[in-house]
Amino acid sequence: MIDTHCHLTFPEFLGRVPEVLARAREHGVAGAITISTSTVNAPECLAVAKAHAGVWCSAGVHPLYSDDPAALPHVWSRIREVGRDPKCVAWGELGLDRHYSEPAFDLQMSVLEEQLAHLAAWRAEGIEKPVVIHCREAFDELIPVLVRSGLNTSRMVFHCFTGGPSQMRKVLDIGAWASFTGVATYRNATDVRDAAKLMPLDRIMVETDAPYLSPEPNRGQRPCEPWMASITARSLAQTRGEPWNAFHDAINRNAEAFFGLPVGAAAAREAVS
Repeated sequence: MIDTHCHLTFPEFLGRVPEVLARAREHGVAGAITISTSTVNAPECLAVAKAHAGVWCSAGVHPLYSDDPAALPHVWSRIREVGRDPKCVAWGELGLDRHYSEPAFDLQMSVLEEQLAHLAAWRAEGIEKPVVIHCREAFDELIPVLVRSGLNTSRMVFHCFTGGPSQMRKVLDIGAWASFTGVATYRNATDVRDAAKLMPLDRIMVETDAPYLSPEPNRGQRPCEPWMASITARSLAQTRGEPWNAFHDAINRNAEAFFGLPVGAAAAREAVS
């Protein structure tokens, strides 16, 4: 399987990526997608992806980095350039976040709309990729913006889904996908598990969001690592009442279909080559 969302460029993994990937393979996690947070970070993600077989990346601006001084100004041409590389398999993560008071929501919205406009323009140029969505406590505001963008919402995944069934129905209504982290294993996350039961088997994915959100029984352990996606995957299969082999095969097919990744045995061979 693949950890479809982690942050291998974050300080917790500095100088440790080879051992982190090796440990992941020991647990059946054959590869990972390292996700971009800014126009400065996107080239860093691409460098990690190109340095390691079995690693891919995204390119985009995270809403919580909308006003990050170290990442300003937003040089959108960098995102476009990274997106042209075969190792870049998605745009994002992008979206809205109401959990924190900063950056200001209006600024997040402005950066989001500017970013979506660029993605639409690049699609017209023939550069089209699936989109990784960050949505925290902002479904009602974000979904209409995504629909108005003109982009294909069935090629969007709401990563680290932490809403409940009502939010999941909004995601399903626009044909989008959802991906789950270790949060789905937490004892107090009943709503998240109920939402996970609603997601069709052909639109669900698994991730870590490492270095954050280690699953039970490792909750609170930092950093979370890509190998822990294997724990979350087994927990989700149990939550949904599906045989492990069937669920495992499905999430591999889904990663391949959504991101265009080689998975399963193919990814494992590439990862160790």
